[in-house]
Amino acid sequence: MAYEYYDILGVSRDASDNDIKKAFRRKARELHPDVNKAPDAEERFKELNEAYDILSDPQKKAIYDRYGTPDAAQGFGGYQSVDMSDIFGGMGDIFSSFFGGMGGRGNPQQRRRDGRDMGIGLRLTLEEVARGAKKDIVYDRLAPCEECGGTGAAENGHEVECPTCHGSGRVVSVQHTFLGDMQTAATCPDCGGTGRAIDNPCPECQGQGRVPDREHLSIEIPKGIRDGQQIRVQGHGEAGMNGAPAGDLIATVRIEPHEYFERDGDHLHTRANVTIMQAALGADISVEGILEGEHVPVHVPAGCQPGQTIRVRGYGLPRFRKENKRGDLLVHVTVVVPNRLSRKAKKLAEELSEEIGDDVSKRRARLAQ
Repeated sequence: MAYEYYDILGVSRDASDNDIKKAFRRKARELHPDVNKAPDAEERFKELNEAYDILSDPQKKAIYDRYGTPDAAQGFGGYQSVDMSDIFGGMGDIFSSFFGGMGGRGNPQQRRRDGRDMGIGLRLTLEEVARGAKKDIVYDRLAPCEECGGTGAAENGHEVECPTCHGSGRVVSVQHTFLGDMQTAATCPDCGGTGRAIDNPCPECQGQGRVPDREHLSIEIPKGIRDGQQIRVQGHGEAGMNGAPAGDLIATVRIEPHEYFERDGDHLHTRANVTIMQAALGADISVEGILEGEHVPVHVPAGCQPGQTIRVRGYGLPRFRKENKRGDLLVHVTVVVPNRLSRKAKKLAEELSEEIGDDVSKRRARLAQ
């Protein structure tokens, strides 16, 4: 059996979840293109991310351990990956953000301590909108470091005044030119402009108090939610530095088209086939509702016309945040004409046609007045 993913991470088959997580972070810091300029660094980083994607998920890992091939575990699992391209494009960009938050690298502007909000796109079916749902998702973020509890300090470490800028957050440099001495001020490269530093930083997070991680989260979806609405999960965005407040995770709902139903606010549109006689004489039929096992009684009035709409109250979608209230179901009627008639049925149809004054003998139908 092949165990390439364990080799890529540099761990044994019996490594714990925590060992796998630490190995991934260590390797990722070595291979990330922002710090490793080797020609194959980007490709090796992708392989590392793929290995961690499998081994960090219990279900995917179990399948991989059983069959020993990458193909067996790819695409398997009970979690839903989500689209975060509006803020982060994946674990690679998470590490880029991590490196950017360290002193001496990244943005020369003052370092942000509070965590940023993160956005995801969450796909739902119309059935999930109708009954409500709990979505288990997997996403990448900068999470609080477990080794230091988010403080950024190792054992006996403390936050102190930055020795480089002496707490000002800025450093002043003087250049000697033929016009005289020119003084410039810039953000301190060691504290990122905060004026604070850790005298004994945590080796796992390098003093930030946060590390790149893959999160598993369950999000409750209320009934009747609409396309484009957002759900805010507090504290599950990017973690703040050195214990600063975390951002929020903002899930934007996207509802997939349905094969049989079309949404109109809280109402639903669907179609129903009836026979000529049901349309002429009236009938009571049943159509499937949006909820599992739901059968909606529909009264077809006598003389129902093709394309006529019948409103059935209370069988649409639940109203958002309103218990036990639903929209309506609008049934669009299609009259089905039989392709073949038996000899007896044809004779009866001709008699009916004669009775109601509908002359079918004329080859050319009269135009409607």
